[in-house]
Amino acid sequence: MTPEQLATAVHDVLAGLVERRALTLSEPLPERVTVERPRQQGHGDWATNVAMQLAKKAGMPPRELAELVATDLRDVDGVGAVEVAGPGFLNITVDAGAQGALAAEIVTAGEAYGRSETLAGQRVNVEFISANPTGPLHLGHTRWAAVGDAVARVLQAAGAEVVREFYINDRGNQMNLFGASVEARALGREVPENGYHGGYVADLAEQVLAERPGLVDLEGAERTAAFREAAYAVQLRQQREQLERFGTHFDVWFSERSLHESQDVATGLETLRTQGHLFDADGALWMRTTDFDDDKDRVLIKSDGDLTYFASDTAYYVDKRRRGFDLCIYLLGADHHGYVNRLRAMAACAGDDPDRNIQILIGQLVKIMQGGEELKLSKRAGTLVTLEELIDLIGTDALRYTLARYPADSPLTLDVAEMTRQSSDNPVFYVQYAHARVASLLRNAADLGLAADLDAFDPSALTHEKEGVLLRALAELPRVVARAAELREPHRVARYLEDLAGDYHRFYDSCRVLPMGDEEVTDVHRARLVLVAATRTVLANGLALLGVTAPDRM
Repeated sequence: MTPEQLATAVHDVLAGLVERRALTLSEPLPERVTVERPRQQGHGDWATNVAMQLAKKAGMPPRELAELVATDLRDVDGVGAVEVAGPGFLNITVDAGAQGALAAEIVTAGEAYGRSETLAGQRVNVEFISANPTGPLHLGHTRWAAVGDAVARVLQAAGAEVVREFYINDRGNQMNLFGASVEARALGREVPENGYHGGYVADLAEQVLAERPGLVDLEGAERTAAFREAAYAVQLRQQREQLERFGTHFDVWFSERSLHESQDVATGLETLRTQGHLFDADGALWMRTTDFDDDKDRVLIKSDGDLTYFASDTAYYVDKRRRGFDLCIYLLGADHHGYVNRLRAMAACAGDDPDRNIQILIGQLVKIMQGGEELKLSKRAGTLVTLEELIDLIGTDALRYTLARYPADSPLTLDVAEMTRQSSDNPVFYVQYAHARVASLLRNAADLGLAADLDAFDPSALTHEKEGVLLRALAELPRVVARAAELREPHRVARYLEDLAGDYHRFYDSCRVLPMGDEEVTDVHRARLVLVAATRTVLANGLALLGVTAPDRM
């Protein structure tokens, strides 16, 4: 019996009491009842404080209401015992058969276990790693590559339709400086003082010349523009390849330049004008974002006719909404705190609800330490450590898991040695080792001619305390995933997996799964094999939500 099934049972009991007028409430029953694992062992398998929540509406003491609910709840199939504790808690013990049956349900569900329809019907755009195509991706981008992708994964697991979007900042003077820098290296000249000086620029120049040697025969502005576009294509291709290597795939690569070339900016501004929040002043076009709690109004078109970055941001948002997204999530860096109110105000000016249609997540900075010193210098990028170098140094799994296991708004200082250490005090190793240990046990079972046979599975055989703890932990995955999606906090999945790994290790140490020597195979052995197979499914599914592999051997 899952906590969701038990919560439904409690709700049905309450509804039954109301229907036969044994309980009268001043307000309708809540749609959901919360059932949680008790804080202390010995207080049942699950607990709910619903009697305390409804006591005032019922006009009776919480314990009296709890006793009323407990009487009917004890008759529900799968419920072993119900005790009223403290001021009115209901501590519920599930009978062994009902609790153990979950293991078979998990094995049957496979990759689908943990998923739900909580956010079904929502179309969500998740934009992260908005980067200039003028250099390699660096540590800041790496954090968003891990966290943004994990956010998208948990949203999908909760039933939402999700599109991952990369916004390419390919417009503006930085692109011209980039082109001039690559051109200079290709011609054996010094890079302009305000250009790009990293060693990667020479690499780009070499690659551009290998692909398009005829560029050197061009002259003046035509040659600079040609080098700009050729280097842009190479650098963007490299960014894609590095992200794919990191396990982060984008559905849409959206060019800022395309907004202007397609007249989408003009269309977006016209859409805003119909909402009545644009005004002209001092020869410029403004958006009155102060109507919606921004600290000042924002310029869209300057007095010289040039568009501001905010004009592009506005047109981009309008374009997303026109593409049918109900919610637009932005993952921005630590230096973008000032963008939160202005983007929310911009959505309101577009006629949307900022609490429903837009969400801005701000990530904090990351430091990587090695040998007691911060990693700052890159072999090819100058003062930025690149994603590619971090993958080579730390590994994709360790890097993704470590970055995803902390709240995005927490500053991080991480140590290379700790992230790569193969010991139980390294969280990613600890969780992956649990999966490998499960896989090893199942291989050993196969060598003995045994498997997780659902037809021979007797869930009532799972009566050991550690089996119960493990089953209750396995039951939590759907709720953990739904909560992680609701709050955009994939780190909840990582912390859950670490707790689950600990529960499995303790089960393994206390409960022998395979028969020894000539020992006869019993229902307990068979049931434990199904429980182990269910644990493997949950560990693999949880790691997949973080974009981390579940190894069979370590």
